[in-house]
Amino acid sequence: MKVAFVGKGGSGKTTLSSLFVRHLAGRGLPVVAIDADINQHLGVALGLDEDRAAKIPALGDRLPEIKDHLRGDNPRISSASAMVKTTPPGTGSRLLRFRGDDPVHDAGQEVDGVTLLATGPFNDDDLGVACYHSKTGAVELYLNHLVDGPGEYVVVDMTAGADTFASGLFTRFDLMFLVAEPTRKGVGVYRQYTEYARDYDVAIRVVGNKVQTDDDVAYLREHVGGDLLTWIGQSAAVRALEQGRDGVTLEDGNVAALDRMRAEVDARVKDWDEFQRLAVEFHVKNARSWASRAAGENLEEQVDPGFRFPAAYHG
Repeated sequence: MKVAFVGKGGSGKTTLSSLFVRHLAGRGLPVVAIDADINQHLGVALGLDEDRAAKIPALGDRLPEIKDHLRGDNPRISSASAMVKTTPPGTGSRLLRFRGDDPVHDAGQEVDGVTLLATGPFNDDDLGVACYHSKTGAVELYLNHLVDGPGEYVVVDMTAGADTFASGLFTRFDLMFLVAEPTRKGVGVYRQYTEYARDYDVAIRVVGNKVQTDDDVAYLREHVGGDLLTWIGQSAAVRALEQGRDGVTLEDGNVAALDRMRAEVDARVKDWDEFQRLAVEFHVKNARSWASRAAGENLEEQVDPGFRFPAAYHG
């Protein structure tokens, strides 16, 4: 299952995504965690020191190698350089297996049983000449070509705000956890996300954060209704983890919240045909809007109308 953590800046989505990753890994479940935030903090949140976290190979710097691998011998793609972030797989493309032997997973850092990938930071060389989508494009290509199976979890800590909707990236997830504080700004992001996702059957569940009182819970329920899945309360254990202390035990109520989140993920039913249909829809939109012009060729021709993911994944 492919899971995204989204929300406004400062909502605590990196903290919650790291708690969820730790929760899964602590139960012996296989996890790939991806730091796709413009501020790269997921590695530290998972327990790495800053020097080690900074040395994780950046997927954004490996795009040519990743594209060349994914292209395979797909005759509809003229060259690796003609691939863009929305390019969908077709006959001849190399599909990725979860934690497989490929240029994406090879860039990962193992952290307590978790494979951690990172888009890489937005650095001085990017200023004025690039946008952060050039980094997250590697994540979108990865998700487009990844055939994940039951009990395999890909957890992506997304950049803050609505950047997830700048291409078809938001349709690549089986479930999006929107981390919301019990404030007007917190629930305002919820309204924005649900408006964008309304026509695409994208599952969004709200996880309240920094919840202190029953009034906070009531406030979230009033503004997000049935999409409120659970909430994380004020936590001395979380503060201890953020301070880098080991051997910390999370409070029972917060463990139960993480269990509820996992159950919601596991209950999702994957529709591979719909997954590919949406990939094609957004690729065509991007090709017509900018990508064909940028590539100097008609990228709509990259679409393989006869392609289906292998029957084994249609459950």
